[in-house]
Amino acid sequence: MKGRDLRAARLGKRWSQVRAAARLGVSQPYLAMLERGQRPLTPKLALRVAQLYDLAPMAVPRSRREFPARVDAATLAKDLAGLGYPGLAYLRARAWRPKNPGEVLLTALAQDDLEPRLVEALPWLVLQYWTLDWSWVVREAKVRDLQNRLGFVVSLARSLADRADDKQKARALSDLEGQLERSRLAREDTLCRASLPEAERRWLAEHRSDVARHWNLLTDWTADALRYAA
Repeated sequence: MKGRDLRAARLGKRWSQVRAAARLGVSQPYLAMLERGQRPLTPKLALRVAQLYDLAPMAVPRSRREFPARVDAATLAKDLAGLGYPGLAYLRARAWRPKNPGEVLLTALAQDDLEPRLVEALPWLVLQYWTLDWSWVVREAKVRDLQNRLGFVVSLARSLADRADDKQKARALSDLEGQLERSRLAREDTLCRASLPEAERRWLAEHRSDVARHWNLLTDWTADALRYAA
């Protein structure tokens, strides 16, 4: 977040620098320097800004911890609910700490085993936040050999955009597929189902969709099976 973005967010709330500084826990002169770009915005303060100014999730800074981290299903479900996923709306809580959607997406894709209800949310997440910083997401996916999983999820999201005749989203996601295609891995993987029994692996190898086959994934997920579109 740059200084001009910080200023625009404050003005969007119609707050003076004095009021905003008091709410952020900093001095007015320090906030003025932040808005002029004369001081860097720390990740902790950026998160506070995103919460206080009610900014979109994509404005939430990414964490600096080792990434993506292993998380339990309950935490991931709450993050997806907080980001607006309709299938988990009943889990939304006021006390939820905002997360960057790109970070949530990569964290989910990195799990060895993920509940089906959470896997189903991922194409929605891509479609809902289609203007993410994809260069960062793709780079992080490649570092962790997640590009096939990401490519498959993006393909499903693009199919949903096509069906909705949302040409802008479909075109952007098609371009993203092209980026991931160049680094597609030859080895076979699952879509977050490492514990898949051998018999089911053999069945999926024969009956998976063309899209899953293209991305070398053993999964029976298709766009038709998704209940929610952004």
